[in-house]
Amino acid sequence: MRRREFITLLGGVAAWPLVARAQQTRTVPVVGVLWHAGSAEEEGPYFTALLEGFRDLGYIDGRTIKLEHRFPNEMPERFRGMAAELVSLNVDVLVSVGNVASPYAKDATTRIPVVFTLVADPIGMKLVESFARPGANVTGASTYSSDVIGRRLQLLKETVPGLSRFAQLVNPNAQSSRFHIDMTRAAAEALGLVVQIFEARSPDALEAAFDAMASAGLQAVTVNPEGLPFQARALIARLALARRLALCTYSRETFEPGALMSYGTDQVAVCRRAALYVDKILKGAKPSLIPVEGPTKFEFLLNLRTAKALGIEVPPTLFARADEVIE
Repeated sequence: MRRREFITLLGGVAAWPLVARAQQTRTVPVVGVLWHAGSAEEEGPYFTALLEGFRDLGYIDGRTIKLEHRFPNEMPERFRGMAAELVSLNVDVLVSVGNVASPYAKDATTRIPVVFTLVADPIGMKLVESFARPGANVTGASTYSSDVIGRRLQLLKETVPGLSRFAQLVNPNAQSSRFHIDMTRAAAEALGLVVQIFEARSPDALEAAFDAMASAGLQAVTVNPEGLPFQARALIARLALARRLALCTYSRETFEPGALMSYGTDQVAVCRRAALYVDKILKGAKPSLIPVEGPTKFEFLLNLRTAKALGIEVPPTLFARADEVIE
């Protein structure tokens, strides 16, 4: 694999002109997409959003562009193998979706441009050097905002009267987990809250994690913007409600199955913008010079039906501040 990638450098010719030359010999550009869930159906709105992003720019899959999708199903060995497979196809651009997929995509190639999306900490994960000048062959759209976790916990504290202790569910397979743990601990301390960490690497491990939360006497649970909480969002909502834990999520998609509340970025919009990065690269832009974008739209969502089932009386002052209230 490594020999095949670097053999294109023979004769001292730079890699980027060769990429452009390869694109010119094709009837349509080929874009590889490394997802995180097990299928297009499991990816749901994010899969649809990416295709819509391409269509908005005039690309039609199978006609003016060819999209090669791979679905690792949250399995580390499949992320690595599928990233390598897409590189071996010599795709024109490699798109990676999420915190787990993106490091595998970056490690798979130094030649093919990589566009990440739905990544929380691209600098800390060493995907890019900076937001303004990413460097190397990687750029994309991030969900990072310096105050989003603090704001989420502040709203959770206001939504659950008397909240003092809560759980944080993390997937150790996600490279961004340490970032989310550190940020959550700092924000919790500032708000006078105590957070306890619980790990789950797969859906099969979730029930035991929630049993441990309940045994610890915790009042609420937060989940990180990672593949597992998205993939298992319905199961997580059921487990939290059954154990009378107030579930706080990070997106509309993870909120809708029955969480108490959510505060975070519009993830569908972030995913849709990945197509714009691909378009720029296909038209000749270097990923090293395309700035990484942060989120611009945030949503606060409340579910009063879930609050009633948990015996929580949400302060009316929060209703007017919510973007949507389910009654």
